[in-house]
Amino acid sequence: MQDPRLLAKPPVCRLGCLVLVRNPRGDVLLVDPDYMDGMILPGGSARPNEPPHLAAARHLNAETGLHLRLSDILAVDFTPADRYLQRLNLVFDGGTVPDTTPLTVPPRHHSGLLGARFVPVRQLPDTMAPAQYARTSEALANRTLPALVHGQRAT
Repeated sequence: MQDPRLLAKPPVCRLGCLVLVRNPRGDVLLVDPDYMDGMILPGGSARPNEPPHLAAARHLNAETGLHLRLSDILAVDFTPADRYLQRLNLVFDGGTVPDTTPLTVPPRHHSGLLGARFVPVRQLPDTMAPAQYARTSEALANRTLPALVHGQRAT
C-alpha cells in the first residue's frame, strides 16, 4: 500500500556511488575529471530506482573498464546542499586488483576524464581535494558494512 503523502513530494538528494579499489601495494585507484580540481574515487550518481551497488559497478566499469562485484560499504558521507543538491555518497569496497589488471579510460570528450591511475596512500592529500581526501581516508580506515536491498545482501 502506497501512502500518497510520502510520494507527493519526495526529498531531492543525489545518491553518489563510489568505489575504493586498491592494488597489492595498497595504492588507491583514482580518476582525474576535467571538470574539477584534484582526483576522485571512481563512481557517480545512481539513476532513479537503481540499486547503489549496481550504480557504483556501472560507473567503475565505464570509467576504468573494471568489472567488479560490489557488496560491501566502507563509508557513508552526507553533504548538505550548497551550490549542489544535498548528497549522500556511499563508498563501496572494490577490493584489491592485480597489478596486471588493465585500466581502460574512455576518451575525454566522451567521459570528461583525463585519466585514471593508482596513487600511493601517502600522496592522497596532495592529489585530492580536502573533502574527497577525508572521505577516502575514512573509507580506508573502516571495516565493511553489508549493502542491503530490501533487507537482503546486495548481489
